[in-house]
Amino acid sequence: MAEITMPMGRHLSEHPALKYLFFGGKGGVGKTVFAAAVAIGLARQGRRTLLASTNPVHSLTSLLGQDVLGKHVPIEGVSNLWAYEIETKETIERSKVQIREKIRWFLKFADITTKADDFVESATMNPAFEESAMFENMIDLMFKNEYDVYVFDTAPTANARRLLGMSKVYALWVNKMMKSREEARTLREMLSFTKKKEADPLMEYLVSFRDRMEHARVLLTDPALTAFYFVTLAEALPIAVVMRFIQWFKDFGIPVGGVLVNMVIDRASVGPDAAEFVKNRVAMQQEHMQTIWREFDGAVRAVVPLFETEVRGVPMLQRLCDAIYAADGVKPVPGHGAGRPQEVAART
Repeated sequence: MAEITMPMGRHLSEHPALKYLFFGGKGGVGKTVFAAAVAIGLARQGRRTLLASTNPVHSLTSLLGQDVLGKHVPIEGVSNLWAYEIETKETIERSKVQIREKIRWFLKFADITTKADDFVESATMNPAFEESAMFENMIDLMFKNEYDVYVFDTAPTANARRLLGMSKVYALWVNKMMKSREEARTLREMLSFTKKKEADPLMEYLVSFRDRMEHARVLLTDPALTAFYFVTLAEALPIAVVMRFIQWFKDFGIPVGGVLVNMVIDRASVGPDAAEFVKNRVAMQQEHMQTIWREFDGAVRAVVPLFETEVRGVPMLQRLCDAIYAADGVKPVPGHGAGRPQEVAART
């Protein structure tokens, strides 16, 4: 089997300034458990760590056995670690109020008598509105800078791509809005009998929003601060998802930290009397591992075994943490052996 060029433990030690770590991949590959396990490793190093979920379908509460929805909760059994499932409901309601105010100003500016509420309901019924609220919450966390490191459990890759790409999309949108607004204001002043310039709260908002998005873009594209990690299984579809999106993240300027492979059956644990199904699974995985080594040459950070039980709760996450760091003998804290992988385990 090929060797890992830069294991996760050494990768993180050689990038000590990393502050924003994102974990993504196809649904069902173990994004949440990997994000949680790496967060535990960082917290063990003495760094104040926030594990946050930007996935609308949250699972941190179930994984950790603690209610972390809508609040920062210290995790029992792990010093320096807090978890938080981002709740978008309050942000959406707050955004509705803000949008209503901006639309009122726009309608007044254009001398239109239509009520703003109709526009607000139309805008906020868009499915992308919740995603926008999630992005706002995410960058709010980053801007507040209350923790040493932030570990984000993201939605499946296509959603994560849209989420992290919003700073660039918003920048393009707001620049067009500002240009249109400036042209309208210039025309209005030309047609006006008075030379008095009126206050323009909407333009002030757009300028502020543009600066905010630029700040987010700078953070998300700084390779010293940010890295996106793809989690995959040794299976065709999850590998194809990573291959499809990894270049997009790079092209968009979001630094890719590497690829982590989950639930690989140890061939040494499968004897000659094992069921044909198990032998076939091992053979299939080994074939796909060759694809992983070839396609992600130098980017594989860890290959984690299939455990005898599902990864759930802090003790199992500690075992997974050790397995992630074990490739080069780097373990945040000794004494939590990864154990012998078995033939059957539930996916988390």
